[in-house]
Amino acid sequence: MENSHIVKVLKSRFITHDVKSFVVEKPEGYNFVPGQATEVAINHPDWKNQLRPFTFTNPKESNYLEFMIKIYKDRKGVTNELGRINAGDELILHDVFGTINYKGPGVFIAAGSGITPFIAIFRELYKNNQLYGNRLIYVNKTSEDVIMGEELHRMLKNNFINVYTRENVVGFAGKRIDRNFLIENIVDFSQHFYVCGPSDFVKTVTSNLLDLGATAESVVFEE
Repeated sequence: MENSHIVKVLKSRFITHDVKSFVVEKPEGYNFVPGQATEVAINHPDWKNQLRPFTFTNPKESNYLEFMIKIYKDRKGVTNELGRINAGDELILHDVFGTINYKGPGVFIAAGSGITPFIAIFRELYKNNQLYGNRLIYVNKTSEDVIMGEELHRMLKNNFINVYTRENVVGFAGKRIDRNFLIENIVDFSQHFYVCGPSDFVKTVTSNLLDLGATAESVVFEE
């Protein structure tokens, strides 16, 4: 039987037009490696068996847990319900899992809410002055979809590349992360790569990276 923990929501607020941050209690002895996730449910009879995977975004030493969750209002499912959850409500957390963890400096490639495992990793590295040598390529439809853009920019400075697929803002690339983009933006394919986002995105980017010389051992993604 896996363990579950009922935790109180301490804070909840929208950080973009459709992404909400939840700060919740941290159960005694509940630990994770930055990049890992857990299955979360709402502590309500109608919803407690509806588990969904979400990544921790807080640094691992903090005395709380945080999730950044994209709310899909049109789907009338769990995230729509989470959109209504406020401080004082309860969530149920399950066991920790996940294959994304930091193996050394490299290029992080994220699409949309695929940034969340990387936020915990960057916060941890930044705190320990170990961010040097890491770059982030972050793809969104528009600038309004960027999660924690200011903090990422503060941590990574010029090593933070925003890519928008839907808007043409002066100074920003309006394009897809295809093979040509990777060739133009990455010099060294022998370094580590971390890829997270929708499954098609992960599949395409990963196969392009392998094609361009990255090794299977050096590419980290959620299986």
